[in-house]
Amino acid sequence: MDNTIRQHNFITNNAFEKTKASKNSKTLTETIINLETVNPIEFFGVNNGKLDLLKKKFPLLKILSRGTQIKLSGAPEQIETAKEKIDLLVQYMQRNGNMSENYFEQILGGDDEKTVDNFVDRNPNDVLVFGPNGKTVRARTQNQKMMVQACDKNDIVFAIGPAGTGKTYTAVALAVRALKNKLVKKIILTRPAVEAGESLGFLPGDLKEKIDPYLRPLYDALDDMIPADKLGYYMQTRTIEIAPLAYMRGRTLDNAFIILDEAQNTNDLQIKMFLTRIGPNAKAIITGDPTQIDLPKNQQSGLFKATRVLRNIDGISYIELDEEDVVRHRLVKSIIKAYNKDDEKQMKEREQMQPKK
Repeated sequence: MDNTIRQHNFITNNAFEKTKASKNSKTLTETIINLETVNPIEFFGVNNGKLDLLKKKFPLLKILSRGTQIKLSGAPEQIETAKEKIDLLVQYMQRNGNMSENYFEQILGGDDEKTVDNFVDRNPNDVLVFGPNGKTVRARTQNQKMMVQACDKNDIVFAIGPAGTGKTYTAVALAVRALKNKLVKKIILTRPAVEAGESLGFLPGDLKEKIDPYLRPLYDALDDMIPADKLGYYMQTRTIEIAPLAYMRGRTLDNAFIILDEAQNTNDLQIKMFLTRIGPNAKAIITGDPTQIDLPKNQQSGLFKATRVLRNIDGISYIELDEEDVVRHRLVKSIIKAYNKDDEKQMKEREQMQPKK
């Protein structure tokens, strides 16, 4: 049977499809997609790492790359689905210039509606902050977007979830947005100074030098969102203040956006002290990861009680993030799932070992 060739538009480039009839009468399609509007090296990834993810997502397709082109061979419906995903990937890269393997995998794995929502710039108003060099900071996942909505509607938000889900980063972005929009006069970022297996007294330097390493994640988030000279000015004038939780005692925190990070490492008295510092014109976000408690064994985390007793109070919202919100390396999601599965297994074993009443 003669081959038929037809031309169609894909994104901004022309691609050609060649349709063949196989011996068993099933139609196979070959499509060549040009990637002239993005950097193909960035698209395919180091050692073709991203291309391998694409192949893994569509195992029934034969996918080849050459220069600025991708050749897809297989069933028409599979080709069409792959083209839609590649379209989203290209749109993201055209907007942002680059893409991590983690985001690449999220776009490939998400269903169409959520993926378009999270990654395609259908609504430029969802940008939280424009950082240095034109970087855009926005909520990427569904739960992160719920966190933004909760903050817009409530004065106190609890954001609970495992490491890497963007709790702190999203919270800092919301605080910077509020400061830039002149909704608050200052930002206060605080953490309990709990030593993860070390004693502060044995570390070199004065108190600030001892504590700063524990506050580093907050500095890193601010560096992404505020130019260095402006950030220095804000720190010098105390418009942005980063301090251990103990420094909050006795203060009234008003006209401020306050973030308590790593709240799982507070006890009952500490988290109550923090919550009762909040002034009438302030907003607060409390973040925590119940799986990473560094308190002494004889102390219980105050975060659990706070989320339990305050959950139904009007003006206080509770958002729970999970492994689906992980925005770090693509393996982090798998690591969290593996640990959660093992924890559930050990819990069942302990329940079985308990004597029956």
